Amino acid sequence: MDRNLNLTEGKITSTLTKLALPIMGTSFIQMAYSLTDTMWLGRASTKAVAAVGTAGNLMWFGSGLILITQVGLGVSVAQSYGRNDIEEVKKYISHGFQLDIFIAILYSLLLFLFKSQIIGFFKLNDFEVIRMAEEYLGIIAIGIIFHFINPIFSTTLNSSGNSVTPFKLNALGLIANMILDPLLIFGLGPIPSLGVKGAAIATIFAQFIVTFVFVILGKKSNNVYSHINLFMKPDFRYIKRMVKLGFPPFVQTAIHSGISMMLTRIVAGFGDTAVAVLNIGSQIESIAWMSSEGFSSAIAAFIGQNFGAKKLDRIKKGYHKGMQILGSIGAFATLLLIFGARPLFTIFTPKDPTAINEGIKYLRILGLSQFFMSIEIGTAGAFNGIGRTLPPTLIGVVFNILRIPLALVLSSTTLGLLGIWWSISISSIIKGILSPVLYNYVLKHRLEDLSKN
Repeated sequence: MDRNLNLTEGKITSTLTKLALPIMGTSFIQMAYSLTDTMWLGRASTKAVAAVGTAGNLMWFGSGLILITQVGLGVSVAQSYGRNDIEEVKKYISHGFQLDIFIAILYSLLLFLFKSQIIGFFKLNDFEVIRMAEEYLGIIAIGIIFHFINPIFSTTLNSSGNSVTPFKLNALGLIANMILDPLLIFGLGPIPSLGVKGAAIATIFAQFIVTFVFVILGKKSNNVYSHINLFMKPDFRYIKRMVKLGFPPFVQTAIHSGISMMLTRIVAGFGDTAVAVLNIGSQIESIAWMSSEGFSSAIAAFIGQNFGAKKLDRIKKGYHKGMQILGSIGAFATLLLIFGARPLFTIFTPKDPTAINEGIKYLRILGLSQFFMSIEIGTAGAFNGIGRTLPPTLIGVVFNILRIPLALVLSSTTLGLLGIWWSISISSIIKGILSPVLYNYVLKHRLEDLSKN
């Protein structure tokens, strides 16, 4: 099943697209886990959606923790491949899994032991919503290690040019989740109705299946991660480099998720329906976000390999081709969210007209920023590929933090709840303008240094 692409040769657009499409498909699949949960829970109650959406902020923070290993490992493996240093590739992969599992265990314990205090932070108004959020988070905490491991398996293969295998295996997990969700949420025959607990169990079990198949595949074929040694003595040179590369993207995502938690707390002041609208709306918006993240991973791998091979012109052209494609994705998402707002939101809460009306406003306001968001995310991947993960982090952190005071100011005016949505959209537009400007400046100096060595 190995289908590795040599990203340092061939036509740029076709090579980049061939690598990106399966990664984007994998990103869609990861997004579809939450969408599936939200769609079925929305048919149970708006309160269930609010509960899972609140707990979902902690999953988002967990995804940020994964980036410490995922970005550092992905960049290191891609550049090592570009240098044809396979022994170094193997060492990075073994150390990457050690680091990722260690972080996963610590985070799992934190969520399980302090779930009540964590959910209490959001100051939810309804006791039933609080209870369901704690139940969901407690179950997710037990199996979150699979949520951590699967992206690392995928990244090792993506960085070697094989993005098809991760797509297939993650698709298997999604199918399992789609089957289990309605069965466990609503019950069938001897299977009891478990509500939000059923959604959590379905997600964990589906991700376990993906991990299991990744492991079996590694034992039966000569995949890049087939020779992982989890019990080797750590060489902290490898861990240090991965943390150095991955920590800035983690900080950006951690702050972003922290800001999302603060915004959820502000939104909770407008009622549980408003919290549900934020959860559902962000899930729908993630269609463009996750598509861009997927293509961004392809750009990082493409530029990483060519940076390792010192193919300077190919790095420049790869970025420009990538931005053309991402710009098209963002433009399509803008049109979709603005003109398709009502049917999109109705899918998730067909029986709640108040939530639908508020959701339409959310999607149309956020729709204005989708093009700029796609450009920002894709440019972050290009930064990762040249080994400069700090600049996009600084842009993301500064303007994401500004969302809090902007949301407080705008929501205190006649805009009310809409002011919070505008704070998100405006900051995304600014980030999408600044990111490519800074990238071209950094790239110029980075390539000058590379050409001298």
